[in-house]
Amino acid sequence: MTATREHPAPTAPPDRCRPPRWSPVELAPPVLVVALGVLLLLPGHGLWFDELFTAEVGRRSLGDILTAIVRGEGVTSYLAGVPPSYNAPYYVVVHAWMSVPGLGGDTSLRVLSLLATAGGLALVTRAVARLGGTATGVLAGLLLAASPLLVLHSVEARSYGLAVLATGATALALVRWLQEPPRGLVLLGLAGAGMGLAHWYAVTVLAAFVVAAVVLRGRRALPVVLVGAVAALPTCLLVGLNVLNGTGSRNAEHLRDTDGRLLGYAVEAWAGGRTPLLFLAVGLAVIGAVRGGGSRGRELRVLGLAWTCVPLLLLAGAEFLRPVYHPRYLLAGLLGLGVLAAAGALAVPRGARGPLAGLLLGCALLASVPLADREPRERADDLVRVLADVQVAGEPVVAADQRSAIGLDHYVRTLAPRLRADLVLPPDDAPADADRVWLVRRVIDGVPEPTDDDEILREAGLRLVDEQGFRGTQTRLVLQRWEAGD
Repeated sequence: MTATREHPAPTAPPDRCRPPRWSPVELAPPVLVVALGVLLLLPGHGLWFDELFTAEVGRRSLGDILTAIVRGEGVTSYLAGVPPSYNAPYYVVVHAWMSVPGLGGDTSLRVLSLLATAGGLALVTRAVARLGGTATGVLAGLLLAASPLLVLHSVEARSYGLAVLATGATALALVRWLQEPPRGLVLLGLAGAGMGLAHWYAVTVLAAFVVAAVVLRGRRALPVVLVGAVAALPTCLLVGLNVLNGTGSRNAEHLRDTDGRLLGYAVEAWAGGRTPLLFLAVGLAVIGAVRGGGSRGRELRVLGLAWTCVPLLLLAGAEFLRPVYHPRYLLAGLLGLGVLAAAGALAVPRGARGPLAGLLLGCALLASVPLADREPRERADDLVRVLADVQVAGEPVVAADQRSAIGLDHYVRTLAPRLRADLVLPPDDAPADADRVWLVRRVIDGVPEPTDDDEILREAGLRLVDEQGFRGTQTRLVLQRWEAGD
């Protein structure tokens, strides 16, 4: 039967209203970040303090981890004042990862972060592609994959990779909701909660996504507002737990007061301090905020602008109360800068798009090149290898401070188990009845960190006869040999 004027035949919506289908080329960003990550992993640098903390906590039983989190206690004697309460869910994930046969090594902890980062970039690429087209999505993903800040922290045994993964999932969930409501709300809630639990600064990005939904849909965004509020509750509870167990300000000394220049410092950190990439990315981000996505790209522009600006503005406001700046803490929010810059590169006249996109990506890759030659942050592994060659069974090996202790404890366990019987960890002091003692300590500003062990050894008639330094970019350790005097 033919259609009549009163009963027209149904028609399919035009293709331009549908999100572009997934394309294999969208795998380019995760492949790039994995390739760059592998290059950074090849030198085999040892873990540094924060990563050693991850390894130390993750190998404990789940019950011990949860008890330490709730009570605000450390998991060992020398970490008594360093509980795993911050980013607590991350340690639960690490424990599960390390429980898999063959995945308990140092490299596997870094691979977990790298795989999570790659997954997050795949999700960001897809989200941007659905709003601005495949080319914009792939360029945004590649630009983020080459960002020095992201590349550096994609191979650290910390929670930033999981934060990127959760952020990408939340962005894709929001895009699904914008295009096919009510789809995406469940993922938005689950992934949004995961953002803040991976790193609580990422909850500012969740706020940015909610703001974007409200700007784009007005009152119809009420479901997103409610889901976003529920998703933020676990993060609020985690912060509250840290306040109650007395660890609320433990990391405050690592935060920097920028004197109102937080926005500039943040962008500089994203660009790895490279001026060409900085100015090019910021300039293109401005173009992306105005013209990105063309006439039908309002959703992309609003999302990118909110993603970039809301977290930075919230933290800039919080800085009036206390210092809040640390480059890696802002990683999830700075992903929005790459999205806007990619949109801007493809919003210029057609003939200039390819060269400009290539220039932008090239500058990002060049900014990341120095990371391939980076020095180890800490060399506790090298120190333990030397100790294993020179120490004679029965000679005490003493860790004088917390950082020395965690490095010794970890690498004696993994590289030189025979040293375990002679290892002395805080709060125990150096023994006073040995003829030779090996003392490992941290050096700050060229001076060994003060310790009671010096006086104990001197009173026992020992003197410092030799020392060997192990310099890292984050921590400098020194191995001292004390022997009885003539």
